[in-house]
Amino acid sequence: MVAAPTRRFTDAKRLIALWDPCQREILVALGCTPWVMATPEITDDPLLRALLHAAGRAPDAADVAAVLRMLPPTSSLLGNPGAKRALWPRLRQLRRTSQ
Repeated sequence: MVAAPTRRFTDAKRLIALWDPCQREILVALGCTPWVMATPEITDDPLLRALLHAAGRAPDAADVAAVLRMLPPTSSLLGNPGAKRALWPRLRQLRRTSQ
């Protein structure tokens, strides 16, 4: 989670707004900091790019945040053949829903 930008964010595909503008205004008036969820930097992780490709999604797809929530952390897959085997049915399901 990162603090919501005060001005319009230019790379909106990387941020998921948790609050609409009215709610954000109310939160600021109450002295709270509105937050947004930031998606991981996909271009930095080749394994994550490969998983998205196997799921039939492009890194800039509209539903990439939802897909990433369905996938396990890439660190849990390294050196864990059981986790990799368990991942394939989920990837096939995601690929079917993308078509």
